[in-house]
Amino acid sequence: MLRLTDVHLAYGHVHALKGVSLAVAAGEIVTLIGANGAGKSSTLKAISALHPLRSGAIEFAGEAIHALPPHQVVARGVSHCPEGRRIFYDLSVRENLLMGGYLLGKKELEERLAAVLDLFPRLRERLAQAGGTLSGGEQQMLAIARALMCNPRLLMLDEPSLGLAPLMVEKIFETVLSLKKGGLTVLLVEQNAGAALAVSDRAYVLETGRVTLAGDSASLARDERVVKAYLGG
Repeated sequence: MLRLTDVHLAYGHVHALKGVSLAVAAGEIVTLIGANGAGKSSTLKAISALHPLRSGAIEFAGEAIHALPPHQVVARGVSHCPEGRRIFYDLSVRENLLMGGYLLGKKELEERLAAVLDLFPRLRERLAQAGGTLSGGEQQMLAIARALMCNPRLLMLDEPSLGLAPLMVEKIFETVLSLKKGGLTVLLVEQNAGAALAVSDRAYVLETGRVTLAGDSASLARDERVVKAYLGG
């Protein structure tokens, strides 16, 4: 479904991605793990066309998307839930969700709104509440729900458990698994490497902008290098 080939990305003189190649098949959860600054978030930004490539190619469903503007990437079925939630604090929960479905017609918009509220019933109770007044866990639910409003084929999640209490982290990962069971493909960036490997099918390890390890998640969770660097072994 998704393929990156020799992707290079730079912020000025900082070479953030140095030839990243990876693939995500339909129906998979694939996770990217690595230290801060390894290039995980930059990889998602490259896919979303939020930052232009220096070189390389990104294909989604057989179509090159790296030269498209971000809204057309979303229209192709790629949705990005960014690190830090990035909700609209002054808008209500309902307004935040409607913003996520801005490409949809009125009928489909209402259908998607009903679907995401079924997935996150707590948000239904807070539809009129300002996004900025929600708890951290509720804000993360809102961010994911907003990303789901456009009915994506691929959902990219950047650090969904960051700063959350353990019970809320468990809820978030249960939601990720339920989305997979519903047929959604997920590309996950997560600082909690143990949890990410537990819910994903395959994983890539990024170090200083390069993929250094790749394989099925169960095998990588037993790899001494991964255990030592990311699992506290």
